[in-house]
Amino acid sequence: MVNPLSGLADGGMEETRVFQQSSPDVDGMLPPGAALARFEPPLGVHMAAAGQLKQEKRVRYGFRVGDLGLLINADTGSEVLAMPAVASMPGALPGFLGLINLRSNLVPLYELRVLIGIEPRRARTETMVLVFDQGDRAVGVIIEGNPRALTALRPLPNLPPLPDALQDHVTAGFVQDETVWLEFDHGSFFAEASRGVNLQTI
Repeated sequence: MVNPLSGLADGGMEETRVFQQSSPDVDGMLPPGAALARFEPPLGVHMAAAGQLKQEKRVRYGFRVGDLGLLINADTGSEVLAMPAVASMPGALPGFLGLINLRSNLVPLYELRVLIGIEPRRARTETMVLVFDQGDRAVGVIIEGNPRALTALRPLPNLPPLPDALQDHVTAGFVQDETVWLEFDHGSFFAEASRGVNLQTI
């Protein structure tokens, strides 16, 4: 193991004494055990418990669909892809774009704007595919740009007006930097959206 103090000049060794307390021993220094027991952080430094630090550093991810900000469920695995080839299905319901091949798994791809009933995408809008879950539960949606990391969400006391299609699938609302982010239950939303899509016929 490398000694972190090796190679320091005398001035560097003096710096390690900044946090020593009073009542030194005969050599002018506290015994190591006493020094640790009596350590106090310098003025302005807040010592937080490990659990508190973990909570403060929790990150949520949100994505945009038009003017809507939707949160990815904290317990859901997800990934973002560049727009892949899509195998369309004749006679598919509006909003269902077809299937994409994700590591030999067929994943249904949806246009949330159509399902939610908001204005269509502009032709030059940068689009990505966000895939929720994996295996048989995987489902993809078109998003605009990459998901955003959110670390300072504040809960809203009341939900804002929502599109009818989201009424039963948004459980809470948050705000960060004056932008509203909705807790989106993608599982229930796409279970409802997929009722008219028979993937067994492919």
